[in-house]
Amino acid sequence: MDIFHDVTNQLYCEEVPVSKIAFEVGTPFYLYSYRSLTSQFKAYDAAFQDIPHLICYAVKANSNLAILKTFGKMGGGADIVSGGELFRSLRAGIPSEKIVFAGVGKMRGEIASALRTGIYLMNVESFQELQLIDEVAKSERKTAPVAIRVNPSIDPMTHPYISTGMKESKFGIDMEEALEVYLEAKSLTHVKMIGVHQHIGSQLTELAPFVEAIKKVAEFIQKVRSHDIHISVLDIGGGLGIPYEGESAPSPSEMAAAIIPILKPLGCRIILEPGRSLVGKSGSLISRVLYTKTSSDRSFVVVDAGMSELIRPSLYQAYHEIRPLVQADRPFKKVDVVGPVCESGDFFAKEREMGELYPGEYLAIMDAGAYGFSMSSHYNSRPNVPEVLVNGSHFSVIREREDFEDLVRREKIPPFLT
Repeated sequence: MDIFHDVTNQLYCEEVPVSKIAFEVGTPFYLYSYRSLTSQFKAYDAAFQDIPHLICYAVKANSNLAILKTFGKMGGGADIVSGGELFRSLRAGIPSEKIVFAGVGKMRGEIASALRTGIYLMNVESFQELQLIDEVAKSERKTAPVAIRVNPSIDPMTHPYISTGMKESKFGIDMEEALEVYLEAKSLTHVKMIGVHQHIGSQLTELAPFVEAIKKVAEFIQKVRSHDIHISVLDIGGGLGIPYEGESAPSPSEMAAAIIPILKPLGCRIILEPGRSLVGKSGSLISRVLYTKTSSDRSFVVVDAGMSELIRPSLYQAYHEIRPLVQADRPFKKVDVVGPVCESGDFFAKEREMGELYPGEYLAIMDAGAYGFSMSSHYNSRPNVPEVLVNGSHFSVIREREDFEDLVRREKIPPFLT
């Protein structure tokens, strides 16, 4: 399904010319397709319909309230890693009993807030954290539903920065040690051990590592159960990749076909935490060419978006296709597409073959719906850009553009400087 498509040499999002939105909203801005978001969610729901499951969208991928509301209305939950993401999920109307809380550094206040709201599951990453949860739950007169995040030590064959299931990772507890944690938890009075959690990494384009991890976790669950600990929930994490540069990536149905035979005999409710695969290809960053320049051996296209809006190319050397909003038959040349931020690492593409571009023309930086706006910053005192959602032939601004006053709204000058 090509949500972003050309009609008479113009790029459309669903039924709306993107240039029309750019003219009305101004650049840069993020643009998302409602049709794509809902289609991706339905694909997961249909793929796992034969087993009890809950799709908890990974809020970190894109936390806009309208996107959370979209998945919540479809029956989805939320995978959160902070008190702020808990607040957002509840504000968007996602029921607390569909929220799971992960992350290696949960703070006391965040744990208390999560327990007060009655979330479904706390995914625990160390025994010290488990002890703190027990302590907080006691003070709140609650019993915390808990899963231990186990580290199956599987190489996900992805970028090392988004690999989370190896022994050297800060995430989870090594499987060899995790059983002891379950046994020690029996002495704690205000936690209930109901689940196991695993997540080996992000942007997985091969199913083999995922299947291997699920097999190891399934065996581990049987070991835990043999010690009279009832495990009824298995959170298998997320991580399915998307094709950024023509590479293949498995679909939810292919993933389900590979792992349901392993999962079904466990009799667990399965939690899935897709993020990128729901929103990645549903969004793009729209920018405008400011200048073109040529040095002795490089040609540059300077645009009005930068690493403050989309840091993935700088951080991961990630590839994003770049498409002009209006196609023109022009000679191709190798260019670096760069932003206005005062860093040499502020680029979207290097030595990219593109048709010649001129100042004032618009570009779409594709597949930017995940880890785009959610990782943006105010570096160089750049206000956050708008976000826009298209539904059929209509579009809505779902986040307004910040102004300079927004940048300093919470800053104070102390009396001794006045």
